[in-house]
Amino acid sequence: MERRQFLGAIAGATALTAAHLAAAPALAQPKAKLKGRIKQGLWKVNFGADAKLTFDQECQIAQRLGAKGFDVIPDKDWPTLRKYGLDPLMVGPGKTDYLGGLIHPEIWDATFKGIADQAELMQKNNVRIMGLSAGQRRGMDYKTAADNCVEFCKRLAPELEKRGVTLAIENVNDRRGDDADLARKDMVFGHWDWGIEVAERVDHPAIKLLCDIYHLQVMDGDITYRLKRDIRHIAHIHVAGVPQRKQIDERQEVNFHQVAQTIADLNFQGYVCHEWRLAPGEDPTAAIAKALAIMDA
Repeated sequence: MERRQFLGAIAGATALTAAHLAAAPALAQPKAKLKGRIKQGLWKVNFGADAKLTFDQECQIAQRLGAKGFDVIPDKDWPTLRKYGLDPLMVGPGKTDYLGGLIHPEIWDATFKGIADQAELMQKNNVRIMGLSAGQRRGMDYKTAADNCVEFCKRLAPELEKRGVTLAIENVNDRRGDDADLARKDMVFGHWDWGIEVAERVDHPAIKLLCDIYHLQVMDGDITYRLKRDIRHIAHIHVAGVPQRKQIDERQEVNFHQVAQTIADLNFQGYVCHEWRLAPGEDPTAAIAKALAIMDA
């Protein structure tokens, strides 16, 4: 073999070895040690829009880094989560109109059935949190929307309680234009206090809020004050950096170390899940490890 061919073979073997190591089971690597005062979860978006990993590999990485599970994973993949000691932490509302939400009486019957069917599936699989938006206003005023949401949630609550399921209504900003990764248009539950009013009026343990801190900062700010005041109404939390919904590190305007300390000190028993998008060129495993460490107060 000529020297040039030999060096080429060595380079190729090195590349193959590196690729093999990158794809090797994460369980074979040392497991991260977190304080664990905050129970954390991931989203698949943390691995990038064009992730090359299988879901099995993503679960192995999540388990090794100390995450408890994933949000919004379809039920066909719940066995894969469970295989690695992980859980579906929050799931969607089944066959419902996500943007119609909870405030439009003309879709209430279909929404009730979709949520009830999903709650039955969740009960059978020991899944506890269902997330849903309150909906787009579509010309409805905020007071009417709140009245409608309260009426429907009071009807829905006994069905959810029977199944051991909690509905977490998510705040969503409408200030970031047409990019669906950054905002949704015309959302009724944008300002945090609208949701607090609904939760207080419904006053049922099966109806809570999903506090998305990215959306909260965009619409209202005052994050730690609102967490301290309203933690009893919060069943689930999402975190992502502001303004571009990327990593929650020092490049963002929110001090997530302080946010994490506040959540931990409140003894929050729900999950805090990472919904940030991986920036181009970032290594997903390193980015996830860093984010979990930031929220590990």
